[in-house]
Amino acid sequence: MADQQALLQLDALGPGAPYRARRRTVVGDVTGAPFAELSLVPRLFVSRAMRALHAAEPLPAEERSAALARAGRIFLTERIDGLDLPGYQRAVARVSGVPVRVVREAVRAIADSAEKAGWAARQARPGGAVADWRDAATLNGSAVWTRRGEVFAVHAAGNHPGPHGLWLEALALGYRVAVRPSRREPLTPHRLVTALRLAGFGSDQVVLLPTDHDAADELLAGADLGMVYGGDEVVRKYAGSTVLPQGPGRSKILVTRDTDWRDHLDTIVDSIAHQGGVACINATAVLVEGDPAPLAAAIAERLATLPTLPPEDEKAVLAVQPVAEARAIEAYLLRRAAGTRAWLGGDGVVAELGDGSAVLRPAVHQLDRPDAEQAGIELAFPCVWVAPWSPEAGVAPLRNSLVLTALTGDDALFDRLLREPSIANVYRGDHPTYWIRPGVPHDGYLGEFLMRTKTVIR
Repeated sequence: MADQQALLQLDALGPGAPYRARRRTVVGDVTGAPFAELSLVPRLFVSRAMRALHAAEPLPAEERSAALARAGRIFLTERIDGLDLPGYQRAVARVSGVPVRVVREAVRAIADSAEKAGWAARQARPGGAVADWRDAATLNGSAVWTRRGEVFAVHAAGNHPGPHGLWLEALALGYRVAVRPSRREPLTPHRLVTALRLAGFGSDQVVLLPTDHDAADELLAGADLGMVYGGDEVVRKYAGSTVLPQGPGRSKILVTRDTDWRDHLDTIVDSIAHQGGVACINATAVLVEGDPAPLAAAIAERLATLPTLPPEDEKAVLAVQPVAEARAIEAYLLRRAAGTRAWLGGDGVVAELGDGSAVLRPAVHQLDRPDAEQAGIELAFPCVWVAPWSPEAGVAPLRNSLVLTALTGDDALFDRLLREPSIANVYRGDHPTYWIRPGVPHDGYLGEFLMRTKTVIR
């Protein structure tokens, strides 16, 4: 076991100086060995921090954009928390189990999001609205785009560093932001908030508040608006409230009869396994018009070749977890997959590495109908359900998708898919489900939730 004195210390970043709490929790790596200590702040500390955010005024818009761009560069280049960039990336891989190559790509994406946050946030502004009441358009009456509140709280995800690029848009729009990091991977938000402060955002503009579950509610209660990552229970709890839930993606691929899936197999497999298959934009179901067996077999053949390696290995492509957690996921999958045809992973998906950690190997199961319950199961590794689809089945089996890649030449079908409210993003043709870039909506624009228009005439 590592010497407690050698553990990386991750202090809370509230108003004022960093705060080392008396109560701390150990952050383990994928083997279960202690890696860092994370300070947990009490409810009173959270309440005071949220009041400080409310009392602060935002930086001017141009200063915010410039500071965000600086923060992206600092995040990407400076030594923070005693870790240079390569050391930080290896640490994230070791703690989260996400392959280091995936971490490296996510870190570049976060820095790019910071660089472009001001521009990206403005993409949500309605074409008929102006950004400031001083704009000449308001002399004759105009819509003005304005914040719905002043303080934004984030209960961050821990399965992948990438989502931390999204909440930067709230800072760009003038919100003061409080982030509660995941205990699974607090390194990225700690580094990012530190970079933001070094770039010019005051300690009353952005804070990092690690808490237990009890104090976590105080974070949301003290904010005007919030964003929470989690499963279906989180979505049901917060839907329609002042908290924006970010739940399972259940991203899918549809292949209609007029398209030869063999021409798109690279995109299909990449959509399933890219970035270790841990993201909400990875495909978890593939529906094909006709017999699904040949496509399922081809996917399984490709995925079976992926290597079993520890997360810090440069050739690693699959996620790693402590053995007990991996075995629990495996047991759940085997229970739910009972009665389906397993092309890959039917005997289990856990490959132990001998150090207390295990790789989650890919799984491919064939379903007998498009509306099978298993098609809605999303797990944080390359696990895909391949099912038959027909025009008679229609749009229903494709609902509730964060991303749908439609490999089809049917314009009328694509129109129906685009009109379906529960499908957030629709890609037509050879585009992987994980395609995303700053300036396009993820699950709608964040600015649609954070902002509103008001009519102003003067």
